[in-house]
Amino acid sequence: MGDESSTPLGVIEGFFGRPWGDAARLAAAPFLRARGFEFYLYAPKTDRYLRRQWREPIPPAELTQLATLAAACRQHGLRIGIGLTPFELHRDYSGAVQQDLRDKVRQLNSIGIDILCVLFDDMHGAVPQLAQLQARAVRDVSDWTTAQSLMLCPTYYSDDPVLGRVFGPPPARYLEELGAGLDPAVDICWTGERVCSSGYSDRHLEQVTERLGRKPFIWDNHIANDGRERCSHLFLDSDATGWSVSRERIAGLMINPMNQPTLSRLPLAALAAQFLRTLPPGGRPNFGSLARSLCGDALGTELTAACEHFQNQGIATLGRSERDSLIESFSRYEPERCATEVVGWLRGEYEFDPQCLLE
Repeated sequence: MGDESSTPLGVIEGFFGRPWGDAARLAAAPFLRARGFEFYLYAPKTDRYLRRQWREPIPPAELTQLATLAAACRQHGLRIGIGLTPFELHRDYSGAVQQDLRDKVRQLNSIGIDILCVLFDDMHGAVPQLAQLQARAVRDVSDWTTAQSLMLCPTYYSDDPVLGRVFGPPPARYLEELGAGLDPAVDICWTGERVCSSGYSDRHLEQVTERLGRKPFIWDNHIANDGRERCSHLFLDSDATGWSVSRERIAGLMINPMNQPTLSRLPLAALAAQFLRTLPPGGRPNFGSLARSLCGDALGTELTAACEHFQNQGIATLGRSERDSLIESFSRYEPERCATEVVGWLRGEYEFDPQCLLE
């Protein structure tokens, strides 16, 4: 990607469970651009026409919604991306399947997307010639897509042993062979040493770069809260994790946020300021100031007081009376969206999606 000043920063809606929804995505576009984000990548795990039913055409109404989202992103200066998961393509990449993939890519072309990300995550991968088959499919997609940028998420997108336990052991030299089979212009996603990494050491990034034959494009999950345990937390204060990454050692960064779209603005704003170095030298994001700025003085102060418990202890440690008291406190600020999302979370409206297999 060149010098670090050109290292792109974006958001990927790539989690399980309750998606953001159309209204929240449209509202996010101006906020993200104002904070320095360059792209938004639509890839919710609930969109069946981009995942398990990918071979079926996207219905006209849903295609129109995606086109509306793409237009809104462009209006606010954001590049728009789509994540396509050709689920278990490696089991049969025959002529019929290849044609279905071409048809889906052409459908996505009609939206006018800037980025296409081919996702091979969340599927069994212990099969012969996995890297070669996936590279072949991506080369085909490259011939068909009109998107300016092409990305790939491998089946084994981290060295986290949980991937091998759930999806089978990775083939030998999988990443090396995958990188060798792809044009250097294709970005390859990587989540770090863990599926949810709290940071990325220079040494680790150097090693991954050598294996991929290019700098990794970081897919960061450290504020995502869709897992069995993580859904009981709100990761509001990104600075509390000690997160860091060297811009010059990566091809780009996209952050997978929380299921709560408005509350996600708090850690996203802080992470953008840290990554883009818009803070004073040596400065760190101040959660209290940020919460008051984005949510108003009263609600921001209430969130600051509850943040440590929401982030570290989680909802599971709250007794019934304590939870009811918090619901009452935050309900006073409704219909403010931050308050509504806190209340919904406290009431258990953001349920764990059992399709998320990694916890």
